[in-house]
Amino acid sequence: MSDSTSSPVNARVDDLLGADRPPRWWRRSTVWVGAAVLLAAGGGWWLWSGSQAQKATPVFVTEPLRRGDVTLTVSANGTLQPTRSVNIGSELSGTVRKVFVDVNDRVKAGQVLVELDSAKLTDQVTQSRAALASAQAAVSQAIAARKEAEATLARYEEVARLSGGKVPSATELDSARASADKAVANERASEAAVTQARAALSTAETNLAKASIRSPINGVVLTRSVDPGNAVAASLQAVTLFSVAEDLTQLKLDVAVDEADVGAVGVGQKASFTVSAFPTRRYPATIERVAFGSTKTENVVTYTTTLSVDNSDMSLRPGMTASATIVATERKDVLLVPNTALRFTPAANGNGAQAQGSVLSKLMPRPPTAGAPKRATANNRVPGQRQIWVLQNGQPVQMAVKTGITDGRNTEVSGEGLAEGMEVIIDQKNAGGGR
Repeated sequence: MSDSTSSPVNARVDDLLGADRPPRWWRRSTVWVGAAVLLAAGGGWWLWSGSQAQKATPVFVTEPLRRGDVTLTVSANGTLQPTRSVNIGSELSGTVRKVFVDVNDRVKAGQVLVELDSAKLTDQVTQSRAALASAQAAVSQAIAARKEAEATLARYEEVARLSGGKVPSATELDSARASADKAVANERASEAAVTQARAALSTAETNLAKASIRSPINGVVLTRSVDPGNAVAASLQAVTLFSVAEDLTQLKLDVAVDEADVGAVGVGQKASFTVSAFPTRRYPATIERVAFGSTKTENVVTYTTTLSVDNSDMSLRPGMTASATIVATERKDVLLVPNTALRFTPAANGNGAQAQGSVLSKLMPRPPTAGAPKRATANNRVPGQRQIWVLQNGQPVQMAVKTGITDGRNTEVSGEGLAEGMEVIIDQKNAGGGR
């Protein structure tokens, strides 16, 4: 059909239908509006998916593997004491007459510190001397009696010889011999009494000397607990009147080391300590003894460790409480990692991102993903061996290391493949800032 024929027909149809005839689909505005909405929704979803994927991408916080020095230290508390101190007391009972020294006074060996009332002691010395003199006189009498008895016996024996044994009688001769023997015995007893009297005199003189209490050492008076007029009552334990320290330029620090740390402590190790009087100053010290005997206080077992301290400037005083730090072990120029690196483990899924999904997928077990890092377990872990993660080409790579000592922040490590400067992972975050 030609155009001239169809056009009038179409015109008549249009006239018949009028304005209510619907337009063709591609001319409809709703189609194009719907298409625009779909395109906008698809673009938004695509942008949102990319943003979520970017947020899920892990960001690893790293620190370089570095070389340095690390020190293992042991902390302990204790009290400063003199290297040698003497408690001076009295062996005698009596009344204090004079006190010659006070606290902080310097004394010398043999110097008189206190005098007791010695009137009774002087009388005892006088009595002992009189007893000695009496005993010595008795010896003289015994010697004279022995000589007389021996002379009498000699005369009897001579008469008996001259008379052919007729006189004196045998009884008289035996009596003379017995008298001579008694005289010898009496002389020996008198001599023993003299020895006893001398010992008593010596004791009395010693007690009189002890009435003047003297210092046994050169030193400084730390404490004094006596005044003139005080009564001193000696008993089984001598009463302490003074405490004298020998040399305050050299002190000792007795600290209590916990049983968990005593294995790392040994004689000759260096240490330092602080006291409350000088909190910003650290004093050097050296361990000179670690006790084998333990001390148990409230179920805590400790071992007393003695440190020698130089106190040339006399800034330290006996009795001060000190906080000591003992250098147990030192390592120089070793590889160090932060302790957080030894505790770090990447996320469990294969690409390192946090696992997402439905609640059901989280509850159901999933098969291991190919390429997922294997965690060390107690069955396959080598004693003394740990794991760290290093960042290589943007991916975490597990490396086995052997750990050494630690100072609480950094740990000594060694192992195959380790090199200074490696980026060691210490933490993991998402791109959006979450962990």
